[in-house]
Amino acid sequence: MKKVLVIGSGGREHAIVDALSRSPQVGKIYCAPGNAGIAAQAECVPLKDTDVEGLKAFALENGIDLAVVGPEVALAAGVVDAFKAAGLRIFGPSKAAATIEASKDFAKQLMAKYDIPTASFETFEDYDAALEYVKKGSFPVVLKYDGLAAGKGVVIPETFEEAEETLRDMLLDDKFGKGKVVVEEFLTGPEFSFMCFVDGLDVYPMTLSQDHKRAYEGDKGPNTGGMGAYSPVPIITDEDLEFSLEKVMKPTAAAMVAEGCPFTGVLYGGLMKTPQGPKVIEFNCRFGDPETEVVLPRLASDIYDIFSAVADHTPMPEIEWKKEVTMGFVMASKGYPGSYDKGYEIVMPEEIAACMSPRNDVSGHPEEHSDVRIYHMGTSCKDGKYYTAGGRVLMVVGFGADLQEAHDKALAAVESIECENLFYRRDIGWRVL
Repeated sequence: MKKVLVIGSGGREHAIVDALSRSPQVGKIYCAPGNAGIAAQAECVPLKDTDVEGLKAFALENGIDLAVVGPEVALAAGVVDAFKAAGLRIFGPSKAAATIEASKDFAKQLMAKYDIPTASFETFEDYDAALEYVKKGSFPVVLKYDGLAAGKGVVIPETFEEAEETLRDMLLDDKFGKGKVVVEEFLTGPEFSFMCFVDGLDVYPMTLSQDHKRAYEGDKGPNTGGMGAYSPVPIITDEDLEFSLEKVMKPTAAAMVAEGCPFTGVLYGGLMKTPQGPKVIEFNCRFGDPETEVVLPRLASDIYDIFSAVADHTPMPEIEWKKEVTMGFVMASKGYPGSYDKGYEIVMPEEIAACMSPRNDVSGHPEEHSDVRIYHMGTSCKDGKYYTAGGRVLMVVGFGADLQEAHDKALAAVESIECENLFYRRDIGWRVL
């Protein structure tokens, strides 16, 4: 039986652990650092996701057969390079390949060079030059901090005054750190998330999902890391999917090879269906969060085989997906994505708390509570009680024959969870329901 180490601590990592727990090949799962919910399915290890040397030493000492990296910060810290240099098997891109997410400017220049459809843009380091450029353009405009900002580095000002304030935050006050700003034209249309398993030139698509970035209902309020998601996405046609695979994802994988930084792992395309066809909003170098929580539960294949094929550069087995659809609601701390308090008790009915036990095996035999899953994003546990410990706290996922059924089951579960400091959007999936 295989020993697997999952690196990370959020809902995405909980969903990865959950998927691995359904593999008949996996005997022991560790998660570093993990969280209170993950602890029900894996042994949590008190190592930071950026402690590259500590993680490597743990993997060597414990005979880890495969490591799987969740967060971008670990990838940008070079954990994959360090593991490979030590002869360890690991799923994820190199530090050089992770630049496709770590630098918005790198990604935009790559797309421009290789004719991958995206919004027109300019990159600035100088505040005055950026402000002058924005003044001449139209609104709304898209401003992106060049580095990693935990999903909060994109602002879409509606007015010049808002743009001025955002540019000051990013270029003068270094709110996210020292870096450049990419100024992009504003595109319109529904967004969708297209994640693919990638091994160099080989690209294997996952089922599509759509997340909801804005904090409040009606897509109002500040951008967040995501307030909910669903899969599949009926408004994206087979033609859209084919275009996105052949004109976006495959050419991007080929471009990374041509640039000398071949990509292995999950390439995430954040795309928009514009009147001119799908265009790239952003690339991420890992599973999306909260998209992973609605995509991986639909996977019928053994995920250990998929991770192994990419890590070992061997032929990919056929990837199969369940017909069952999913929709998930994020429960977040009041104040998120700004400042918020932690330590509020979360009370769940027994039947909901039981939704954290392994859901079913790869052969698809459903266990009890198969219509809801709960993934922990930011919780702690003390004396058997759960408490809030992050901005996004829980992701409650419903399963159904259609999206309305999945929505209703998830929302019913959300409404049964008691915590005085959590909020959530009730309109997840509004574009398709």
